[in-house]
Amino acid sequence: MRSLMRSARLLALMALWAVSSAAPLRAQDAAATAPAFSAQAPSAVAAGAFERALADQVAGDPVLDAVYGMRRFAPILTGAEDAPRRRALLRAIAEADAHGLPAARYDLAGLRAALVGAATETARARAEVALARALLSYGGDLAAGALDPRKIARGMVREVKRPDPGAMLADFAAALDPAAWIAGLAPQTAEYARLMRARAELIARIAAPGAAAPLRIASALRPGAVGPGVIALRERLGAIGHGVELAPDSDPAIYDAALQAAVAAFQTRSGLNPDAVVGQRTVAALNLGDAERLAAVTVALERERWLNLERGARHIWVNLADFSAKVIDDGAITFETETVVGAVLREKQTPEFSDLMRYLEVNPDWTVPPGVVRRDYLPTLQEDPTALAHLMLVDAEGRPVAREAVDFRAYTARTFPYMLRQPPGDTNALGLVKFMFPNRHAIYLHDTPEKHLFARDSRTYSSGCVRLQDPFGLAHVLLGRQSETPEADFRRALDSGRQVRINLKEPVPIHIDYRTAFFGADGTLKFRPDVYGRDRLVHEALLDAGLASRGVEG
Repeated sequence: MRSLMRSARLLALMALWAVSSAAPLRAQDAAATAPAFSAQAPSAVAAGAFERALADQVAGDPVLDAVYGMRRFAPILTGAEDAPRRRALLRAIAEADAHGLPAARYDLAGLRAALVGAATETARARAEVALARALLSYGGDLAAGALDPRKIARGMVREVKRPDPGAMLADFAAALDPAAWIAGLAPQTAEYARLMRARAELIARIAAPGAAAPLRIASALRPGAVGPGVIALRERLGAIGHGVELAPDSDPAIYDAALQAAVAAFQTRSGLNPDAVVGQRTVAALNLGDAERLAAVTVALERERWLNLERGARHIWVNLADFSAKVIDDGAITFETETVVGAVLREKQTPEFSDLMRYLEVNPDWTVPPGVVRRDYLPTLQEDPTALAHLMLVDAEGRPVAREAVDFRAYTARTFPYMLRQPPGDTNALGLVKFMFPNRHAIYLHDTPEKHLFARDSRTYSSGCVRLQDPFGLAHVLLGRQSETPEADFRRALDSGRQVRINLKEPVPIHIDYRTAFFGADGTLKFRPDVYGRDRLVHEALLDAGLASRGVEG
């Protein structure tokens, strides 16, 4: 009798699978077509068979074994009452590409096939495990990114905290609204939502026929220029949404005041010097195609997932690609300054990480980083021991050492035992103040005497630390939280001429990031050159992981 009952139940399940697989699963109707399991109460033998099969399937997986073991190996995704969870998971995976996630990684077709083919309790247990692992893979990627940034490039040292998989699966099983629970894994920031919308719009534009021609000019165009190049400039501006309405009786071949204002506005939006001169960098920004923009936005979504954490009601945001540093208070920018960042040489690039800014040092001296000494300064001293006279030679205890007593040629980069230090002063490489968040990368923010560098469009000149155009302004903003007279307090320390350390009573989170696509305070999407080539590597890694390609491979 039990054998007959089991055979009849299997035939009924197979019939249900056949009905459920009659139409292909689409993102918009995943709920309607997800397989529906038999609502009949299984026999004790059948129930025991599933439990034993599931226990066998998860035996080598400590996470699944622990979660399902606590549930006595009851299903989370393949029971008759689990239909809402199945629908939510399958729909979410069907929409993975909307997040810029590598949808191929989650194998939606394989999951559907496993469900359709679950005609035995063992096959059903395999489907249960496949769905659970898909949830953990997709959910972890949605919450914290599909990639580990530390495996992509040397300077990408950000440590990403992925959700605990056991807690994730248990929470999903207990969620009253599984679809809302999955959606809540993604960053809940306005930036993430705007980037998703921008990605959808770019995909639609790429699919539409008739891409605009890029701008080709023989030489730089300046206000007052006349010729076909000016007409081509007008056409390109119009094609990318920055068109200039031509006044009656105006000649489109003349680079007039209205066109000048439009070009300057575009340059500002693109992080360029708004001089209205259409040179090589402006032409490159004008010709940035939708496929390249899509790649940048896709990478920005991944980077937003890497920072899916509590950033601090007040925090400092440094965007290396934008050459900017901002203080953010409750989501609003309350201070902003331009920056100079590490040079493009791999060993000088500024790393990406988060930390806590703990104190300011006014009138700092500068101890040259050991790597800079070995790489840049020791060869110079070996050629001429009197060179670099503005730097003091000191031993490991900080005591001055007479240069004439040292044979620099007797040392290699590995064995050189001395340090170089520059005393406080207006010409000090750190300027008059530095902002410290002690870290293993020896990176900090600081003033600089080389103010002329801030007039340049691309500002990759430091040995790794971040130089600030307005360091005093940042000091005033930070001290304003702990003093009624922050400017006077800072000036008093500055005028003393001595090294003065000012602790921040409340350390401020600082996030050093790298965004080539981001939304400005005015709500417009901005793009910046990939000066370190990091976003190209991230995009390539996403493609390798299974991201759908749309015209840009790397």
